[in-house]
Amino acid sequence: MPEKAPEKKEVKAEQQPTASEKIEEAPVIKTNKPLSRPGISSGFSINSFLNKEDKVETGETIVAKNENLPQNHFTDTDLQMEWKIMLKQLQVKNNFVFNAVKTFKLEKAEENKIKVLFPSDSAKVEFDKISGEFFNHFKRKVQNHIIEIEYVRDVENLKIEVVTKRKMFEKMIEKNPLLKDLDDLMKFDLT
Repeated sequence: MPEKAPEKKEVKAEQQPTASEKIEEAPVIKTNKPLSRPGISSGFSINSFLNKEDKVETGETIVAKNENLPQNHFTDTDLQMEWKIMLKQLQVKNNFVFNAVKTFKLEKAEENKIKVLFPSDSAKVEFDKISGEFFNHFKRKVQNHIIEIEYVRDVENLKIEVVTKRKMFEKMIEKNPLLKDLDDLMKFDLT
């Protein structure tokens, strides 16, 4: 009897390879490109910086001839009206730039000179974004193309106010007088 048992094992062993032959092996597909998304470039390459060649930049100088252009008179009122219109348009179009330039003051200094009073350098950077558009429009509107712009930093116009907790609380008391009673009752430490 022990001989019959090994024969059955051999038969079973032969059946197993036939079952694995029926299973088809899936072909392995290889790709040439990586499956992940390409990395976002920072715009700065160390290799290009190290291998940078000194390039001579040729700058074109554009000379505008003001001889035959109109030189009509304009008033400070014209300037202020156009500036207010520009601020209204800017408030709708670009609120960030509007907040930066709303404290600017434009004054007519001489016949063909506009003085721009600005509070800070960062605000002037934002003003530079819109100044070309504004002054070109203004020059065409008043038909005076020889207007010169002078930038002056206005330190007095710059509002630097130190707001303490006490000042903030006093402003809130103006809006709601019951807070004063609460302060008397609770004795807040607003130092």
